Formats: sequence, structure tokens, C-alpha cells
Amino acid sequence: MDLNEQELMRRIHRELADNYDEELELELEDRDLDPHTMQPMPHGESAAGRSAADKEERRLYFRELFRLQAELVKLQDWVVHTGHKVVIIFEGRDAAGKGGVIKRIIQRLNPRVCRVAALPAPNDRERTQWYFQRYASHLPAAGEIVLFDRSWYNRAGVERVMGFCTDEQYEEFFQTVPEFERMLARSGIQLVKYWFSISDEEQNARFLGRIHDPLKQWKLSPMDLESRRRWEEYTRAKEIMLERTHIPEAPWWVVQGVDKKKARLNCIDHLLNLVPYEEVVHPAISLPQREYHDDYMRRPVPAEIIVPEKY
Repeated sequence: MDLNEQELMRRIHRELADNYDEELELELEDRDLDPHTMQPMPHGESAAGRSAADKEERRLYFRELFRLQAELVKLQDWVVHTGHKVVIIFEGRDAAGKGGVIKRIIQRLNPRVCRVAALPAPNDRERTQWYFQRYASHLPAAGEIVLFDRSWYNRAGVERVMGFCTDEQYEEFFQTVPEFERMLARSGIQLVKYWFSISDEEQNARFLGRIHDPLKQWKLSPMDLESRRRWEEYTRAKEIMLERTHIPEAPWWVVQGVDKKKARLNCIDHLLNLVPYEEVVHPAISLPQREYHDDYMRRPVPAEIIVPEKY
């Protein structure tokens, strides 16, 4: 290997390290709050200081996360290769950690294969449709994975608790959803349903964190705040939902979410064990030599359209 090739390899390794560093930086959103001011601690600090055990636990977390994400890439390859269809539903209370695990699942996957469906509240037209209609349009074709960040189970949760549906619509949902999900299974869609469970105290702490963190305040809606007041009503609705919609073709799986990092690892590991994927062997990739043409001269870029280099 000559010097140019050695430098190229060093550069590739540096870029890989930089990419992983950026992923580590993403975890700073889970930063500590000063217990006295409830403001984020300065960069690199924590409320009690990181002990050696904390640092080791953090290192193990990232090692496992990267390993599991590598397996997700293999799962993705297998889904594309076999034409498998997967739907994964993420439900749970506000601030339960659904968004965090979804982010880590899709982080290294192809967005053309694995996509997220996070539907807003239905508009006036959608309210007149068959309830499942707007969700059905997001279902996967062969070789696709769809993650629902909340799903048709809105009717069993927020719509029931907040009075956005009638008693008749609520009961009709429970009559329809088992058959709807059986239809999905018969069509070849693998449906996985996760409920993220957190304690009363943990949700309270996470809401306080969002209130005092300017980068997270957008996550708090008036509906979220109202859900905090109606904790027991949501609990009752959740218990009924799990009881009436836990079917063999699409069972519920409960993820213990108080420790968000453990919840992410446990959920991803569990998902990998549910999908019967195998590693797909790909032919070796060789980079072709670029072509040069004597009659081509690269044109200079006009200075006025170049982004200023402030950094």
C-alpha cells in the first residue's frame, strides 16, 4: 500500500470515527438538569458528576446499540431480499420513550425501506372516512418496514379519554380492530405492537425536563399537559385496550421504559428476535475508475453563490 492509499485509509477511518462521535453527541439530549435551577447542566457536566461506573455503563450502552443497529441493517437487507412486509406500532403515554427508540431503529437504515408514519389529528374530511382508512394508506408494500409513532390505537387511548369519539365509535373500534389486524396478517404483513410503560413519577420528571429545556419545549402540547392530569383515566383506557386487542395474530408486547436506554436496547433486541431474518450475502463491491475526457473543462463556480465559510 503506497502513501496515498495509506492516507486515504486513514481519512476513511477518521470519518467513521467522526460519524460515531456525532451519534454519541445525539445522546446529549438526555442531559442532566441542575436540581436547583432545573436548567440543563453545562456541556460535559452532570448534576452529580459521572462516576467510573456511569462511564462504563455508557460505554456498554453504545457498544450494544451499535451492535443491534448492525443487526437491523441485516434485517433490512433480508426484508428487501425476501419481500417481507413489517408494521411496528409504538404506543404509550406521552414521554414514554417511543420517539427515542424509533430514532435509534431508523438511524442507520434506508429511509426508502424503513419509514415512520406519525399522523397528525384527522382533518374534517378524514373524520368522515372509515376510521382505519388513513392508516391503511401507510401500510408497507413488499420489502418495506413501517413504524407507526402512535397508530389506530389513538381511538382506544387519547380519543376515549379526551372525549373525541362517541361510546358507539369506541365500541365499534374494539369490534373491528381484531379482524382488521387479522386481515393484515393474512395479507402477509407482520404486525408487531409495543406498549412503552413508565411510572407516574418518571413521566412527571420527563415533563419537567421538557418544560425547562428550550430544545424540548416543542414536545409539550396542551394535550400532553392534560394527559398528565388524567393519568388514572389513561391507565384505565390502556388496561381495557390491552385486554381487548391482544390477539394471537398480533399480540401486545410491553416494554419497561423507566430507564430509557435499557428500554431502547430491550425493544430492538426483542424486535430482532421476532423477525425471522437471515444475513443476505452480497457480492463484493469494487469502485469503478472514473472516466476522463479531453474535451471537458470544469467551469468555475460563481463566487456570489458560494456559502460563506464561517466555520
